[in-house]
Amino acid sequence: MKVFLLKDVEKIGLEGEIIKVAEGFAHNFLIPRKLAIEVTSHNEASFQKKAKIVEKRHEVIATQTSMLAERIKALTLTLKRKTHDDGKLYGSVSPAEVVDLMADRGVSIAKNQIEFAKMIKETGNYVITIKLSSKLQPKVKLTVVAE
Repeated sequence: MKVFLLKDVEKIGLEGEIIKVAEGFAHNFLIPRKLAIEVTSHNEASFQKKAKIVEKRHEVIATQTSMLAERIKALTLTLKRKTHDDGKLYGSVSPAEVVDLMADRGVSIAKNQIEFAKMIKETGNYVITIKLSSKLQPKVKLTVVAE
């Protein structure tokens, strides 16, 4: 059965796509939750036009995201923190601190997009991954120095 997705459905498809799913899945899950509409021979042409419009919108968003990824790759961040005599930090670096550093450079991202390989508890150089999408995950260099 063909359906037109009204919202993104994880592991199924993105909003605006026409996909083929099992009839029971469509009738029991997608349609009652207003996630999709059944595509019939009468309304297929109108949904095809809508799908093309949504696809163009996704392309624009992907282009903007890739431009943001290039800006992020070019960044090198420096964070000054209080340390013990042996170079260990009082506490650890939080994603919120990285968000603030990037906001100062004109790049706005959310805390949940920042991914540390391991907790940053010492001075030194680190590489942090920024999850913009499932495919775009640029890395930014962070240098932690003592105050």
